[in-house]
Amino acid sequence: MSDAVLVDIEDGVATITLNEPDRRNAFSMDMSAGLRDALDEVEESDARCVVIEGAGDAFSAGGDVELMSQTATGAVPLDESVRTLEKTTSETMARVVAFPLPTVAKVEGPAVGAGANLAIACDVQLASEDAAIGFVFREVGLAVDAGTSYLLPRVVGTNVAKELVFTGEVLGAERAHDLGLVNHVYDADEFDERVDEFVARIATGPTVALRHSKRLIDEGLRRTVDEAMVAEATAQGLCFDSDDHAEGVTAFVESREPEFEGS
Repeated sequence: MSDAVLVDIEDGVATITLNEPDRRNAFSMDMSAGLRDALDEVEESDARCVVIEGAGDAFSAGGDVELMSQTATGAVPLDESVRTLEKTTSETMARVVAFPLPTVAKVEGPAVGAGANLAIACDVQLASEDAAIGFVFREVGLAVDAGTSYLLPRVVGTNVAKELVFTGEVLGAERAHDLGLVNHVYDADEFDERVDEFVARIATGPTVALRHSKRLIDEGLRRTVDEAMVAEATAQGLCFDSDDHAEGVTAFVESREPEFEGS
């Protein structure tokens, strides 16, 4: 795996760190490939939840400006740049969106461009009060990419998505929270502690059921209500057969907190 991305797995939580702080964790080819490799490693592990964070003072500054500059000057052919975009950022973002385990974006500092998309591609977004998020493609004369046209309207609605893209406004954490781009904003001095508490709640949950719930919610956007309920019933049949369901029922009857093992 590339040193551009680090993985640590402990107590059911896989922490994936974008590790190019000198470049503000921009999406280089190494970064994109490293993130995909990290997700592959996590999927094969016993992790029950994933946290994605950035090293240094930024979550991610977005696209690879060096590649953009080389393309603009002709040093890198246009078709090669397009292929690179498809092979790196686009594939990586699709992998995050489709990842089967619950994913949490831990956002400190700026998350802009592709970095903003990485944040909202996760299932839950937790932001420090110093976080900022912006879909700033217009600032470098580019249309949206990295999944913006799919992800952003689903979060904020079409008209707000267009406003954010047309203006390139960079939102502070509280404004991002008001628009639904982040779930929670925490004080900087207690950010790590609050994130750990939140993530532990997911990592100690009934993993089989949560995986199915995530899939059903994502697929529900493309289904009729009847199709959704049939899919839910099928998933519930699988959950009925899980150890965690048995533990949950037993704990309920015994009036205690369940101790889910993730199976």
